Amino acid sequence: MVQTELKATQIQEEKIYRQWGLTDEEYRVISDDILQRLPNFTETGLFSVMWSEHCSYKNSKPILRKFPTKGKQVLQGPGEGAGIVDIGDGQAVVFKAESHNHPSAVEPYEGAATGVGGIIRDIFSMGARPVAVLDSLRFGELDDDRTKYLFEEIIAGIAGYGNAIGIPTVGGEIAFDNAYKGNPLVNVMCVGLIDQKDIQKGQATGVGNSIIYVGAKTGRDGIHGATFASEEFNDEEESNRSAVQVGDPFMEKLLMEACLEVIHNHQDALVGIQDMGAAGLVSSSAEMASKAGSGLVLNLDDVPQRESEMTPYEMMLSESQERMLLCVKKGMEEEIYEVFKKYDLHAVNIGHVTDDGRYRLFHKGIEVANVPVDALAEDAPVYYREASKPARLDVFKAMDQYVPSDRPALDTLKALLAQPTIASKRVAYQTFDSVVRTSTVVGPGSDAAVLRIRGTQKALAMTTDVNARFIYLNPKVGGQMAVAEAARNIVASGGQPLAITDCLNYGNPEDPEIFYEMAESADGLSEACQVLDTPVISGNVSLYNESNGTAIYPTPMIGMVGLIENLDQVTTQGFKAAGDTIYIIGETANAFNGSELQKLETGEIAGDVYPFDLATEKANQAAVLAAIKSGYLASAHDLAEGGLGVALAEATFGTGFGAEVSVDLPSAQLFAENASRFIVSVSDAKKAAFEQAYGHQFTAIGHVTEAAVLAVTTKDETFDVAVDELNEIFEGAIPALLNK
Repeated sequence: MVQTELKATQIQEEKIYRQWGLTDEEYRVISDDILQRLPNFTETGLFSVMWSEHCSYKNSKPILRKFPTKGKQVLQGPGEGAGIVDIGDGQAVVFKAESHNHPSAVEPYEGAATGVGGIIRDIFSMGARPVAVLDSLRFGELDDDRTKYLFEEIIAGIAGYGNAIGIPTVGGEIAFDNAYKGNPLVNVMCVGLIDQKDIQKGQATGVGNSIIYVGAKTGRDGIHGATFASEEFNDEEESNRSAVQVGDPFMEKLLMEACLEVIHNHQDALVGIQDMGAAGLVSSSAEMASKAGSGLVLNLDDVPQRESEMTPYEMMLSESQERMLLCVKKGMEEEIYEVFKKYDLHAVNIGHVTDDGRYRLFHKGIEVANVPVDALAEDAPVYYREASKPARLDVFKAMDQYVPSDRPALDTLKALLAQPTIASKRVAYQTFDSVVRTSTVVGPGSDAAVLRIRGTQKALAMTTDVNARFIYLNPKVGGQMAVAEAARNIVASGGQPLAITDCLNYGNPEDPEIFYEMAESADGLSEACQVLDTPVISGNVSLYNESNGTAIYPTPMIGMVGLIENLDQVTTQGFKAAGDTIYIIGETANAFNGSELQKLETGEIAGDVYPFDLATEKANQAAVLAAIKSGYLASAHDLAEGGLGVALAEATFGTGFGAEVSVDLPSAQLFAENASRFIVSVSDAKKAAFEQAYGHQFTAIGHVTEAAVLAVTTKDETFDVAVDELNEIFEGAIPALLNK
């Protein structure tokens, strides 16, 4: 329950607004400059959530302005519910990622479930049918009972919501590090398909047009969720469970179908549509009016309420799930009501559009708020925070590359395959329905997921990725590498990278060192996006990811979608036939700083990342994609955590084949983590033509064998091991840790 309403003077004198996230100066600006009077209880609440970082991006706008957001393929960039990219034939792909970190730390099942629900609504609010969900998760180490609980409940929440609504969870990534022990990350990406003629905008235009509330009733759950997402955790303070919403995927399924029916069949009546996400009714309504340059009058007595005696403050700030806001042409409301009635959903006229730029709320006949709409949606302060280079970065730069121990390479390979960040995540993704709707071509466990576009020969490749360790060691280069790795995943699947969405997860931006990490990594992301022609079309920022004063690693998650022009070009990482030749592209050297091997052997990461060159990255990706399009490659797999050794093992798993490989490298370099590398395989029938076309870029290192044995020769040792033995380690590692 929210505290009883206080008088404006009491809020001012007792500085109650601080509890809601407003600073003294922000409150002064609202009182003196904007309203020229003291805001009442409800108005103070409206400003507190709309001016939170989660809604206003007041600390991150200077960073976000760096991103390239335009391109010939971009139909809708940042600013609406989701971004949209042209995929030809009058069609488009719609996608966005969101974080639900703080709610998931407190109530992991509901926090993760409602994260899925919220991002799905962002997609269908644009007029698109959601076709896939992906996730990107970070946890502490699995040697801790609390972390095991969070892992199991968050996975269950994602599965519970996605499976029930009938949208496949097709991919994602999970990593483990103590930096996330007190503050797990739950980032969810949703991808949708749309005919370009059906694209919607979240705007409320046309004086007198109706504002219609649809979906579930409003309760007291999720109040101040946006503010909660903009605070640090502290063990001494009780976790704010009231700020976590409760989801109903069956209600969401009905809401999605009803909204899509309105969009497709009642375009004459529909003016705009938007999800009630963070900050609920106030954000959706204020943003719709502000984007249109209009005003709004809302009558809160008409808002469907789940609980009795709700105050205006509670109704406006509630983040109850499964709710949307529509702007409908005056006189055409009945046809909209009829659609929602068919799905047994509430559809209620709660207000109308005005031309005065004011945001006015009425409750029981009394005006309880009257503020400029732009003041809520557009006029939050923007902070240009001080940036200070963390001292660790100079220390890291002065360090040499880590030198691994001289233990046998086979022992190292087995140990790496058991590292939770590398090990199979089957225990997680087997709980997801990855094939519902029957469009999934490649599901979880490969470099990227692939979905066919029905009625065409095209497909979409999609992935989520980031190696936060590299960003911790070198924010700018690590940022470049995050975009590059996501693009390699798309390319290895046969796709042309199109654009990215992101979840920018960092600590407290008021800490100059954290802000430096944000600014530098954003520079790196921007440079990579420009070189690889993958503009940023949507995303979100999640700051204050700290627990007891300790920040997470800077973790700008990259969600990327690519276009596969023909289903014949879909490529997977597994070897396909005995006798196929295995090739590598890209340089291998002593790249061990930030690697899984360094962490395995020392328990920590340190040093500067190995030099990374975007031009080389682009050239290597182009060569692999061209070879796929030319029909040469039987398989392709990008090299990431664990390097060549782990990639070779992964390429044999589930195939029934083995591999015989010889490399002119010291055995330790089997596990180096240089970027810009792929392994590919080519059939005997295509080998000569492939080498004539691409031999100068790829190096043959071995061949696929009938016997399911991985045999490797390096400069200094030779080993062979049954693929089944490696696979057992790979598949069994996480279940064993969970059951300890």
